Amino acid sequence: MAKAKHRITKVTTRQGDGGKSRLADGKQLAKDEPIFNAIGDVDELNSHLGVLVNHLNGPDLEKTLQEVQQQLFDLGAYLATVGQIPAPNPEPLEAHIETMNAALPPLTEFVLPGGSAGAAQAHVCRSVCRRAERSLWHADQQDGARYLNRLSDLFFVLARALNAQADLPEDLWRGSSPRPG
Repeated sequence: MAKAKHRITKVTTRQGDGGKSRLADGKQLAKDEPIFNAIGDVDELNSHLGVLVNHLNGPDLEKTLQEVQQQLFDLGAYLATVGQIPAPNPEPLEAHIETMNAALPPLTEFVLPGGSAGAAQAHVCRSVCRRAERSLWHADQQDGARYLNRLSDLFFVLARALNAQADLPEDLWRGSSPRPG
């Protein structure tokens, strides 16, 4: 058995106390640079996804989402290396979206976030994913942004599927009411 590598030997380094941090290539930048906002948003998304996985009761779906968590770490590596590591491929997400969506009724209106705990958390993941996508566009990281665009679609369809699985009706937007006078 191969000996495990120690990648993180010390957690507290104090190197970021001055408002700067380093990318994987050693380049030091201010912590409020767009690339660090993007990395942070992807990290936050992965944390929310961890909560979502705990709301699931199907090993196939858990396996799929745990793979997405791995891909989000790959996305973080893509960002931290400024593209030296490729961004995850969004195409496999499309297959999951199509499979889940095929079992759902057609959409007739916008869906309000909510329903089961898992569906509600999938909606949180979707909205955090959309913010992370905007951060990647702002950081000029298009390949990663495309992956997140597809991933947010997966979270939306997953929320609908989880509510259907729980036999919960979807709350639909009523539309704008007429304005008085």
